[in-house]
Amino acid sequence: MSGAVDLSSLKQPPAGASGGGGGAAGDYTVGEADFETRVLRRSTQVPVVVVLYSQRSPGSVELVRLFEKLVAESGGSWDLAAVEAEANMRIAQALRVQGIPTVVAIAAGQPLADFEGVQPEPQVRQWLTAVVDAVAGKLEGAEPGEPEPAEDPRFVAAEEALERGDLAGAEAVYEAIIAAEPENDEAKGALRQLRFLGRAQGLSPEVVATADANPADVQAAVRAADFELFNQQPEAAFERLIRTVKVTAGDDRTAARTRLLELFELFDQAEPFVVAARRKLAAALY
Repeated sequence: MSGAVDLSSLKQPPAGASGGGGGAAGDYTVGEADFETRVLRRSTQVPVVVVLYSQRSPGSVELVRLFEKLVAESGGSWDLAAVEAEANMRIAQALRVQGIPTVVAIAAGQPLADFEGVQPEPQVRQWLTAVVDAVAGKLEGAEPGEPEPAEDPRFVAAEEALERGDLAGAEAVYEAIIAAEPENDEAKGALRQLRFLGRAQGLSPEVVATADANPADVQAAVRAADFELFNQQPEAAFERLIRTVKVTAGDDRTAARTRLLELFELFDQAEPFVVAARRKLAAALY
């Protein structure tokens, strides 16, 4: 999930937001008011497993109980946040939850892995082991009790612009940071995400049908790929643009290839589906 989901909106809870839903998960209950502290910031130290459940779903409540037992056995290698979905719809929407229960691992403030539905304990243990192994030695947040590093006021200004819905203002801030610091990877990544969201969030499903009906139409293909990626279908987006590269030439082929490379940059380059798509692109080109 990393790279395609924006959790920045959850850094500022709405007025009156509560710190949890209660009922299913004792000290691990988290709501919009404390999501930033207990999930986003905590995930800079260890991965945080967010379990979205409902009191109306006994199976999801039992899954929370299972995670409570497992986190008690973990020795602090990961943390748990139980979120009651109905009471915290902004969290559910930000994580693009389609069903209950949904479990999402957050590391360094970004979604790392997820699954939906009740799973047996052996599979849950295996999934947790994979999550912890994936971030071993990579999380470098402050130790508990140490002061948090001061936030860069430029990034704060960009986030505030985003909260106001001022995408152009936020983009201008990131561009200014990059102009002053060409090697600032954080600003580069934020700008890539912002430009993608600006393009994709207004697209409708019709763009996919249009692209399917016109395989050589590069503009239709890039719009459809943006729509698919925005809806958590990166493999479909990559395959579409690779097909377009195969059936086009000249400037059209360059445009399709360029957009595909831009979409690759939204993800960790070690992701298996990115590696596989890069190989297919190389084969399509040569």
